[in-house]
Amino acid sequence: MAITYQWGVANLERQLADGIVYTVHYTISADDGTYASSAYGSLGLEAPDEDDAIPYAQLTPEIVTGWVKDKFGDEKVAEIEAALAAQIEQQRSPTTGTGVPWS
Repeated sequence: MAITYQWGVANLERQLADGIVYTVHYTISADDGTYASSAYGSLGLEAPDEDDAIPYAQLTPEIVTGWVKDKFGDEKVAEIEAALAAQIEQQRSPTTGTGVPWS
């Protein structure tokens, strides 16, 4: 099955004086309809040029996840998604196990 990826924003850290976001706490989930995996991380941002600043109240999840993906770049985004896909593949066809052989 195809895996779908959903990038999200868990939290933002900002300067109260101007609303400029300096840290994004992001999530990524992967799901193939049967199995799922997810990741959480934080990413620091540089302050934008004054002309490019978006007022804090006008930010959307799409804008902020766009910042995260832009800062990571296509190669890093692909690596993160590949790691989640590998976790799903491990769930589909486990190669390791836990437990004890006695009851």
